[in-house]
Amino acid sequence: MATWQRSLADGFWALDKALGGQRRPTRFQKWAGRHPVQAGLWVAAPLTLFLWLVSGEDGDSPLFVVIGGLTTGLIFGLTAALERLRQRRLKRLGVWDGA
Repeated sequence: MATWQRSLADGFWALDKALGGQRRPTRFQKWAGRHPVQAGLWVAAPLTLFLWLVSGEDGDSPLFVVIGGLTTGLIFGLTAALERLRQRRLKRLGVWDGA
């Protein structure tokens, strides 16, 4: 790994630690870390339905509705994947036993 990549990763983990990243994950965080794709879908589906209902008959593009839901689901899924990495790090450091 290049030096700048390592320093970027170290900076990320320092920020995570400053924001309370050394705490044990909650029950929901454990689930999201184990199932990042499902977490993204559980967020994307209701949001897409909500956007579709709100768009009404104004002629809003259905493409906007689908892209809005998928983008939000993707962002939430990636956040859940980062939570998975955080949990792996906690196990590796011995802060959390994984239970």
